[in-house]
Amino acid sequence: MQLMFNAEEIAFRDEVRHFVNAHFPTERPYRGTQADKDRWAAALFERGWAAYKWPVEHGGTGWNATQKFIWERETSTRGIPAQLGGMGMFMLAPVLYSFGSAEQCERHLPGILRNEVEWCQGYSEPGSGSDLAALRTRAERVGGDYVVNGEKVWTSWAHIAHWMFCLVRTSTGERRQDGITFLLIDMKTPGIAVHPIPTIDGKHHLNRVTFDDVRVPVANRVGEEGKGWTYAKGLLTHERTGLAHVSESMRLLGLLKGLAKDPALIAKIAAADVELTALAMTELRTLAEAVNGAAPGAQSSILKLKGTQVIQRVTELFVECAGHFAIPWLPERATPGTNVEPVGPDWAQEELCRYMLGRSASIAGGTDEVQRNIIAKHVLQL
Repeated sequence: MQLMFNAEEIAFRDEVRHFVNAHFPTERPYRGTQADKDRWAAALFERGWAAYKWPVEHGGTGWNATQKFIWERETSTRGIPAQLGGMGMFMLAPVLYSFGSAEQCERHLPGILRNEVEWCQGYSEPGSGSDLAALRTRAERVGGDYVVNGEKVWTSWAHIAHWMFCLVRTSTGERRQDGITFLLIDMKTPGIAVHPIPTIDGKHHLNRVTFDDVRVPVANRVGEEGKGWTYAKGLLTHERTGLAHVSESMRLLGLLKGLAKDPALIAKIAAADVELTALAMTELRTLAEAVNGAAPGAQSSILKLKGTQVIQRVTELFVECAGHFAIPWLPERATPGTNVEPVGPDWAQEELCRYMLGRSASIAGGTDEVQRNIIAKHVLQL
């Protein structure tokens, strides 16, 4: 698919390519090691590109929608993160500079920008994952603090996080969405316990987090009490737009085309390519709306739903391509810098791990069923 950029956009694309090649040339690609991450974070910060989605006044690039698209496509197709900083960078920061106080922005944004402070997201709970309004973790106002009790689950990177941005229930009313409050919680606060949840790919990034009379200063509340649902909705819309995985699917499909030899498998790859092209066109329509000033709406659920299906299909084709070499289970092979000898092609275990973890994409960020309901109600008006 050819994208018709104007001369200024082509110049920007070439600038991005030169920057990427200067730090990770073809002969020395990004491998995802800690050294690579540190080098990339330093390069981004020095260039002023660490927070490419942030406004200029908060240390961001101020790029328009097309520039952001070019940056994401050029980095992702090279297997390089478009940005570092995790959930603090792309999920919390927009809430802070949109709804937080000046003091909160001054305290927290610099650490996120420099990739020095890790954040985790306290949203999902047992019985309230995609149905976020059903959350039951409570926060009771006691003097100058909120006292938090409850449990969060599937909390990515909580075991290394310094802080958590968390939704808690401060009151109940007729609408479940009312009475939800957005808090910033220091993970060193007494009463917080983190329990690991190993995932099917053999790694540890998920956790269960419990709160037992955890005291959180009222000053750590973002925005108004009871308005957390409003803040979370905007955050999740942008999150689901970013979960289409278009550039990553393009990169993986390109690798797969170079590996496949069997005609039947090649035909399946071609069919997946057609689906991916249609998804990319949908992403471009969303981009065109953003260029015209529209925020991502319910159509972001289309991107999330179809993007999940496409990338899962691509990972399935990698397993099929690996054949009997996908049978041995050596998840350590997928760890950067490993010295475990491969069984079969070097890529087999890494792609098998990607396939395993990819099953969770149907749940993470809102289940496929929830996305279909959103599309039916808000896009198709059913």
